[in-house]
Amino acid sequence: MELKMCQVIGALFTIIAGTLLHFVYKWTGQNIFVSFFAPVNESTWEHLKLLITPILLFAIGEYILGGKEIINFVPVKLLSIVAGMLTIVVSFYTYVGIVGNHYLWADIATFILGVIVAYGLSYSLLGTSYFTSLSARQYAWIGLVILMGCMILFTWSPPTIGLFKEPSTTALKP
Repeated sequence: MELKMCQVIGALFTIIAGTLLHFVYKWTGQNIFVSFFAPVNESTWEHLKLLITPILLFAIGEYILGGKEIINFVPVKLLSIVAGMLTIVVSFYTYVGIVGNHYLWADIATFILGVIVAYGLSYSLLGTSYFTSLSARQYAWIGLVILMGCMILFTWSPPTIGLFKEPSTTALKP
C-alpha cells in the first residue's frame, strides 16, 4: 500500500480506536490488564494512551505487512508517538492556561491534532535516511520498552505533578 494512504488510514484508525479506548477500562469492569493500555482516569497522562495504544497497534500491523523492510521504521514510529504526545500536552496546557478551563471539544481537538502530527511526521520520515543507524534502531526499541513501562508504572504509581492528576471540575485559577 502507498505510504501516504497507509498513514491516512492509520490516523483514521487511531482517532476511532482512541475514542473507543476512552471507555474500555470502564466497559471491562476496571480490568487491571486493560489499565495498561486504556485510560483509568481523566488525567492528561492517562489520555495519552488514547494516542499511544492505537498507534502501536497499527504500527504492529504495518511492520508485519512490510514495515520491517523500512530500515528506520521503529525509530520513526517512536519519534512520531513522542511528537504526538508532546503536541497533546503542549496544546492542552496552553489553551487551558489561556482560557482558564478545559472543554471537551477542545480536548478532542488536541487529540486529533496529536494524531495528525504523529502520522504527518511518520509520513515525512519513513523511507528517508534519517535514523537508519544501528544505534538509532537499538535506542528506538529501548525507547519503546521504556514508554510501555511508563504507561504501566505511572498508571498505578503516578508522580505528583499536574500531568498525572485528574483535572478539577471547576475553572483552573492561575
